Amino acid sequence: MSSYRSPRFDDDLLGLDPEDPEAREFAAHLDRMQRLPSCSVEGYIRGVGDFAESANRLRGPRRAAAVAVTVLLLFVAAWVVANAAGFVVATWV
Repeated sequence: MSSYRSPRFDDDLLGLDPEDPEAREFAAHLDRMQRLPSCSVEGYIRGVGDFAESANRLRGPRRAAAVAVTVLLLFVAAWVVANAAGFVVATWV
């Protein structure tokens, strides 16, 4: 267990046990909900990390949907890279 104690237990979650795993997850959820969106590469990477963490917690059809979205995004990225490489090669030949 992590020794990190969210400051939310002193204000928003007063009265809840900070050692309770469900209360810790709820505090982490509130922290994620109040995080300001960042329109930078770091912000996008943080968003991908949040998606990966939440997808790892899923089970059943929701996990299958998360995997399908991930595979679809990888196929689209591969298609874009292949088209860009084809354009570069066709331009120089």
